Amino acid sequence: MSALVSHTLSFHRLRLTFQAEDPLSFGNMAANTLRGAFGYALREAAAGEFQSIFSPGATAPHPSGLADLPRPFVFRSRHLDGVAIEAGQEFHFDVHLFPPLADTFTAAFRIMGQRGVGPERSRLLLRSGESHPHTLSLAPAPTAIEAITVDFLTPTELKSADQPASEPLFPILFARVRDRIATLASLYGPGPLEIDFRAMGERAAAIRMTASDLQRREVTRRSSRTGQRHSIGGFSGHAEYEGPLAEFVPWLQAAAFTGVGRQTTWGKGEIRVRVR
Repeated sequence: MSALVSHTLSFHRLRLTFQAEDPLSFGNMAANTLRGAFGYALREAAAGEFQSIFSPGATAPHPSGLADLPRPFVFRSRHLDGVAIEAGQEFHFDVHLFPPLADTFTAAFRIMGQRGVGPERSRLLLRSGESHPHTLSLAPAPTAIEAITVDFLTPTELKSADQPASEPLFPILFARVRDRIATLASLYGPGPLEIDFRAMGERAAAIRMTASDLQRREVTRRSSRTGQRHSIGGFSGHAEYEGPLAEFVPWLQAAAFTGVGRQTTWGKGEIRVRVR
């Protein structure tokens, strides 16, 4: 195997802590509720930056498999799915930011709380917004890894040849992980990663999926702008893989923070890697 160039992926984890001034019930995907309310607040807080943050256009070259440029943030609120918050109760969630936009996001979330969240426009008081930088190495693991389990913690939708993949075969999973991380680094980090996409894909093809336990989750969201309903579902569960995995595991571990697949800003595609 040829030598690989070592790279890192950097991001900020912004933890928002709120106190509910009104009761608030989250749906089966809390990130959907939060993201919709955040969009309106961001337009008010940072009108000049709104387009580049919330709706970046596909105007620059990017790897295959990505139909559009990724937004520079990811919600992490799975622990709030289906939860009812009482008035006076505190709760938190995280947002992973790939450019250093903590001040802009904190200002928008403060406005979001004042405007209200959810169908009842429940008001929230922002108690704190704490930002912490993280740097993840993409260098191969120093010791051999021959077996892993990947948990798909939230609905995940992977595409292969412009079609939804029926199962997360490793070459498909890794291709979407690699493309997403490389695109985030190119757009919001120090620049393109110097990696051989084709060679890594060929080595990923040698990794076998040996077992899986996956369930399809049907989740929809309603656009407040058009009134139309859109699917934000996918599969969840776990899959087991075997083969020479040392070079791939750091990328999968990084994908735990970036998400993988479609609609990651809604909290989709959250994974966890367990070395066996």
